[in-house]
Amino acid sequence: MDIRTVVTQPYSDQKPGTSGLRKKVPTFQQPHYLENFIQAIFNSLEGYQGQTLVVGGDGRYYNRQAIQIILKMAAANGFGKVMVGQGGILSTPAASCLIRKYRAFGGIILSASHNPGGPNEDFGVKYNISNGGPAPEKVTEAIFTNSKSITEYRVLDAADVNLDRLGCFKLGEMTVEVIDSGADYLELMQSLFDFDRIQQLLTGGQFRMAMDAMHAVTGPYARSIFETTLGAPAGTVMHGVPLEDFGGGHPDPNLVYAHELVELLFGEDAPDFGAASDGDGDRNMILGRRFFVTPSDSLAVLAANAKLVPGYRDGLAGIARSMPTSQAADRVAARLGIDCYETPTGWKFFGNLLDAGKATLCGEESFGTGSNHIREKDGLWAVLFWLNILAARQESVEQIVKEHWQQFGRNIYSRHDYEAVDTERANKLMEGVRAQLPTLKGQKLGSYEVAYADDFSYTDPVDGSISHKQGVRIGFTDGSRMVFRLSGTGTQGATLRLYLESYEPNIAKHGLDPQVALAEMIQLADQVAQIRTLTGMDQPTVIT
Repeated sequence: MDIRTVVTQPYSDQKPGTSGLRKKVPTFQQPHYLENFIQAIFNSLEGYQGQTLVVGGDGRYYNRQAIQIILKMAAANGFGKVMVGQGGILSTPAASCLIRKYRAFGGIILSASHNPGGPNEDFGVKYNISNGGPAPEKVTEAIFTNSKSITEYRVLDAADVNLDRLGCFKLGEMTVEVIDSGADYLELMQSLFDFDRIQQLLTGGQFRMAMDAMHAVTGPYARSIFETTLGAPAGTVMHGVPLEDFGGGHPDPNLVYAHELVELLFGEDAPDFGAASDGDGDRNMILGRRFFVTPSDSLAVLAANAKLVPGYRDGLAGIARSMPTSQAADRVAARLGIDCYETPTGWKFFGNLLDAGKATLCGEESFGTGSNHIREKDGLWAVLFWLNILAARQESVEQIVKEHWQQFGRNIYSRHDYEAVDTERANKLMEGVRAQLPTLKGQKLGSYEVAYADDFSYTDPVDGSISHKQGVRIGFTDGSRMVFRLSGTGTQGATLRLYLESYEPNIAKHGLDPQVALAEMIQLADQVAQIRTLTGMDQPTVIT
């Protein structure tokens, strides 16, 4: 076996964020950059010799080249086997499924999730641990520490592996198994949902759906599940071929970037149900005919109707939501008599709760929903969950959500994203809000009275770890609140996220447009944080 030890120097910017290391493609293409980070991952691990590693990505630009490098480095570092998706394709949920099913040591997922792809766009590398979930902070910190002091990396001199041919191949002493990317994932979905009932819905002639894969990773999965297995008509899946640049689009399933689907669902002769997923397949957007379901409401509706779904018929242990997600799920948990956990943003925080059996369903307002079936959020799982509920209840999406509001009240909710803000200005904005926190309690802001104002910190109920500065909250006496947070998923500047929520028990007001219902709070948020002044933007980039 011809293993080369390559002398290198560290890069200072390889600190993983909430979802791994994300940079522009040209950054990853710098000499030794990717290799340094992969070796830093391996250097931070113990006991992996002879073990199995899962590798795959969302098909974005540089995916195939990066996989070949990783395979040769895994062989040189002593892994016994690597399972890699055919064509280098592997959705993030499917990767988590494989790690868990085959008891792999861990996995490397190549994705920048919902960020754009292409030669000058984004790329990412994320390490997942043996439970199938994203590496916790103690692991990512160890990776970063190793990246700052790395002096060499190991790589096998060998020909590239044919990623398009299924089967087992030798790379030095290591086995590479190129697998069908969707088979195990489909089997898992069939174990959770009533496929017969969903098939009746999709083939009965009375119900139509549209699924927008956004030229991203879920195209092949969606076609296999909805068109081949469940019998939906050909063409049900839009933009189903993964492309390296996502067809020039932005694979983020929201009302702005999934505009073709939105126009279809809000147009003439609209389908009954619409859904979209993102770059790596872990996010989802749910639409009814001329009706948008907020991710916060989606989590609450799934929880309230979980007993209609075979995999969740025995009830839920608990619900977990990220702090900025609306409190709609809390109301369902209270009615069910189960705990609802409020965590920082980042799926890794749900992992401990799921592993400890404290939660069954979990979700984030950023279009991510999931359960204890894997340790990642799961876009197609959420779509199947909704289809199972629709098949069981024989009602429209709009009817189901509005009936939910009648039962629980409506948490009117919106998120305003200000993207690519100058980092220094964004930090100044956050520090300016933090400076006001000690004096806000009891103050009147417009027609609202401040009940609390804090910088959210979280103590993990399983391992006792503490995470500070997870978002600034200003809560009001009527249950309304606003949250300010800088997102860690972008690669250019900073993204300021403003979350606004108001609880409305009055059924007569449930039809209000959120931007109208929250208008005063939007104005107050600008006054408190000086958003327009410090960002230089008159309006958000995206409103959801």
